[in-house]
Amino acid sequence: MGPVVPESQPAEPHRPAGDKVMTMREAIAAYVHDGDTVCIEGFTHLIPTAAGHEIIRQRRRHLTVVRMTADIVVDQMLAAGCVTKLVSSFVGNSSAGSLGELRRRVEKGVPEPLEFEEYSHYGMVGRYLAGAQRLPFYPLRSYAGSDLPSVNPAIRKVMSPYAAEGGEPEALYVVPPIHPDVTIVHAQRADRLGNTQVWGLTGVQAEAVFAARRAVVVVEEVVPDEVVRSDPNRTIIPAHAVDAVVACPWGAHPSFAQGYYDRDNDFYRTWSEISRDPGRLRSWIAEWILGTRDHAEYVAKLGAGLRSRLAVGEALSLPVNYGRRR
Repeated sequence: MGPVVPESQPAEPHRPAGDKVMTMREAIAAYVHDGDTVCIEGFTHLIPTAAGHEIIRQRRRHLTVVRMTADIVVDQMLAAGCVTKLVSSFVGNSSAGSLGELRRRVEKGVPEPLEFEEYSHYGMVGRYLAGAQRLPFYPLRSYAGSDLPSVNPAIRKVMSPYAAEGGEPEALYVVPPIHPDVTIVHAQRADRLGNTQVWGLTGVQAEAVFAARRAVVVVEEVVPDEVVRSDPNRTIIPAHAVDAVVACPWGAHPSFAQGYYDRDNDFYRTWSEISRDPGRLRSWIAEWILGTRDHAEYVAKLGAGLRSRLAVGEALSLPVNYGRRR
C-alpha cells in the first residue's frame, strides 16, 4: 500500500518528466490548501481571475490573500468565504467604483470582519523583492510623513550602518519579506517546462513568483519550446521557478491580455452594482462560478458577441536578429 495523502494536501498529478502542464482543477488542488498564504498578482493587466474562480469552486477556506491591487477577484473570493486576511496596497474596482463585499467587511465587519494589512505600492514591491532575494527586510524612505507605520506595526525603523549625506546617522523604514505558500500569475504564453513570457504592461509577477514556495503560471497558450527560445528576452519567469503551467484562454477576464483581448470595461462598471447588494453578489457567484464546471464554460457563457467586441487587431513587433555562430 502506498503512502496515505491527507485530503487537504492532495498528491501532485502525475506528468512526464519536465512537463508541468496541468488543468486548472489539478493545479489548484495540488498547490492551494486551506489556510495558505496565496499571492495573486497582475497589475491591471493579466489578472489571474480564472484561478481565483477555481479556488472558489474548490471551496478553499481561511486563506491569506496577498495582492498589491485588491480588486474584483478578491471581492469575489471574499464573498465566497475563501479569505480571512488580505495583504494589499490598494483596494478598489479599478477606477470603476467600489468593492461592496470588501467594504462591508472592513467598514462594518459584515458578515464578519476582514483582517487587513496595508502597505504602499512600493512597500509591497519591497516585500516581494526581499522575499525573492531572501533578505530579512527591504529599506525604503517613502514612508516618511506617512501615517501607515502607525497602523501597521510590521513597518519598522532601523538605523542605517552608513552615515547619510553630511555625516549624520539615518533611520530608515523597512518592510518584512513575504514568502507566499503559492503565487499565481497570468501571462500570455509559456512552454511546457514553465518558461513564461509577458509583453505589454508588467507588474511584479516575476518578483512574486521568486518570493513564493510554489508557483502556478496561467497562460493564454502553451507554445512549443522553440517559440520561447526564439525570443528569450520576453521570458520574465524561468522554468525552474514554476511548478505548474495551466493553459486557460481568456483566463484574465475582465482584465486584458495584451495581444489577445481587451479590457471588459462594462463588466467593471457593472460589478459595483452587483457587489453593492449581498444577495445579488452571491447569486452571481452561484450562477457564474459555482454554476460553471470550469473557465471554458464561464467563457462560453460570456457569449461570442462579447468575445468579438473585446477582440484586438494586430500590432506586430518587428523581428529581432539575435545572431548565431556560422
